[in-house]
Amino acid sequence: MMRSQTRRQRICFVVSSPITSNAFLIPHVIRLSSEYDITLCMNAEGSEVVPVIPPGVTLKTLDIRRKIDLFADAGALFALWRFFVQQRFDLVFSVSPKAGLLSMLSAWLGRVPRRVHCFTGQVWINRRGAGRQFFKLLDRILVACATHVLVDGRSQRQFLIDEGVVKPQNAVVLAETSLISVDTERFRSNHDTRQRMRQLLGIEEAASCVIYVGRLDRDKGIEDLVAAFHRLRSVHQNLHLLIVGPDEANLLPFLRSHAGVHLVGYTREVQDYMAAADILCLPSYREGFGQVLIEAGATGLPVVGSRISGISDALVEDETGLMHEPANIDDLAAQIDRLISDSALRERLGRAGRTRAVEYFTAARLTEAMALYLEGLLKNSNNHQ
Repeated sequence: MMRSQTRRQRICFVVSSPITSNAFLIPHVIRLSSEYDITLCMNAEGSEVVPVIPPGVTLKTLDIRRKIDLFADAGALFALWRFFVQQRFDLVFSVSPKAGLLSMLSAWLGRVPRRVHCFTGQVWINRRGAGRQFFKLLDRILVACATHVLVDGRSQRQFLIDEGVVKPQNAVVLAETSLISVDTERFRSNHDTRQRMRQLLGIEEAASCVIYVGRLDRDKGIEDLVAAFHRLRSVHQNLHLLIVGPDEANLLPFLRSHAGVHLVGYTREVQDYMAAADILCLPSYREGFGQVLIEAGATGLPVVGSRISGISDALVEDETGLMHEPANIDDLAAQIDRLISDSALRERLGRAGRTRAVEYFTAARLTEAMALYLEGLLKNSNNHQ
């Protein structure tokens, strides 16, 4: 139980976009808002995704952009610093690379006593040369400005340690994943929903359907997935590919040109589309924890993911899903084909995915771990670090 306090302590969560907040933070914010004054800070203007703001939580909109824009980034840094000084938060918590760098630096300049960043993936993991070193340096600056560091998976934590970005004693993984939870009542197999969605999408019940859920970005391996899909469709003629998520790389014209591909933009009803599918695929080149793999497992779907850090935490190979070498279209197609051709394998992996989601990734378990962690940081209001 958290201690009642005369002055409610104040926490500000900073992200770049509503997508990040909606996906990762809302269960935590709801849990914490009964004990603390919570502010969500993000770039909410002009977004196709409407931010979810629980009752009693304050929304602060600032121009924090995902892409590098030196002028806009300098403006965001100053705006965050001024906001933090005015509001006198007890703790600032950031998620995502750009929001993390700007908010940790501005919170350090503004003397916010507790500054927590949660790593959910590195933009430089698949870069080479000077670009890799530059973005790695930015993460080191971020860590230097933070008082505490969380990581959303154990393999990613080890990667950051090996790369010299964090020290073992300063990087923590809460429960299995720090941030990621799944509503196992919302994400579950539902025959009626499957029939309704397949009728809506024009997919026959006997057809096989592969689903991708996430941002449409080249780093997500979308083009590899489409190439593998077309190879497989020459063998499995009644095969469909369902792509769910916002387009961030102008990939829609490319995707619309392919038969058998069904496109859905951002939706908060992603569980309905998962219910219509047989297999979920996440062929990323870089990834944080891979939340959709847990959501798919809760729905009873077997999954296929690339063999990279982050995904290896969310997917247990040959238990809840299959893995392929990143950027290897032949291997990707082969793993999907195994599942299309073997209904018993699909069922076994899907059952194991559901069991694992219920045991380890419920919102109650993860939000309690976060609440206890933040309570430990905040319980001594005079312990400034």
